[in-house]
Amino acid sequence: MSRLIGPAELDLLAAGARLLATGASESSSALVRDWAASVIGAGVELVAAGELDPGTWCAAVTLVGSTTALSEQLPRGDEPARAVRALEGRLGRRAGAVVALNLAAENALMPLVAAAALDVPVVDGDGTGRVFPLVEQSTYTLGGVSAVPLAIAGASGELAVLETAPDRVEELLRPVVLAMGGWGVAACYPMEAGELARVLVPGTVSRLLEAGEKGAPREVAAPFGVRTLCRGRILAVEGSSGHGGELAMPSLPSSIVVQELEGLRRLVRLEAHNEIVLALADGAVVARAPDQICMIACGDGLVVDVDKAEPGLEVEVMTVTAAPVWHTEAGLALGGLRAFGIRL
Repeated sequence: MSRLIGPAELDLLAAGARLLATGASESSSALVRDWAASVIGAGVELVAAGELDPGTWCAAVTLVGSTTALSEQLPRGDEPARAVRALEGRLGRRAGAVVALNLAAENALMPLVAAAALDVPVVDGDGTGRVFPLVEQSTYTLGGVSAVPLAIAGASGELAVLETAPDRVEELLRPVVLAMGGWGVAACYPMEAGELARVLVPGTVSRLLEAGEKGAPREVAAPFGVRTLCRGRILAVEGSSGHGGELAMPSLPSSIVVQELEGLRRLVRLEAHNEIVLALADGAVVARAPDQICMIACGDGLVVDVDKAEPGLEVEVMTVTAAPVWHTEAGLALGGLRAFGIRL
């Protein structure tokens, strides 16, 4: 059954979306939350993909680029709607619903902004079930849906429509985002609702709404489970020369060494490339992509970004189990260790 995401639900969704999100900042998260609050009115309808007519045309809406840049170059407010309208113009179809690419922090709220402007519902689900750094790393791709044509709108009125081979989306998108000032809103993965129901990870927006309740366990936000690897103190943060993987990642590799404070008191090494993709305890692999590995600050309970990790910080290292499709051969190729340039 559909439900409304109004002001109260928006607060819950914003809180739930921060629980396992990497790369988010307090300022940008607050900005997008206030942006959504200013446009949703009494509420935006949240529907299951199966509730829509199978022929309803849908588009994924997502923030692309740097959240820091978003905080520095404020939005005009029409970016999500302009991106979707541009995609509509390219394909000659009207959007009947929007959906999230992923539900990390700001990206959970951006579809609400688009839905309010377009007067369409938001689909309850997303295209990852966790978070990946590249637009093409999605269950939509794994289901055979292309991210392109893709439309992106910038804060200074820029608008671009990209058409390319699906595996070149990030290569072309990244310089466009930089030229727009470091961030933009993209509308991508155009598909009908019947196809969306087949390829999305369902029910994840509802889970974040539940997880946003004060006192709700973090595990509620993770559809396929969470496990704690260790509680420890960061000893060192080291640079790395990298490995030259098949997908070009927008950040340099690094390693984080954590001393376990309980139990066996192991040394846990976290290898990161945009995000933590491999965890080794005393040299033995204990977690790897495509499962999401994150550090939770023991003080405030927020995810510690890789680029903000520093010696002395006490963290809980957790693994969020990826959707089953990510553990298939195709899923491992797109979101496993080799996709991040690591070969064991």
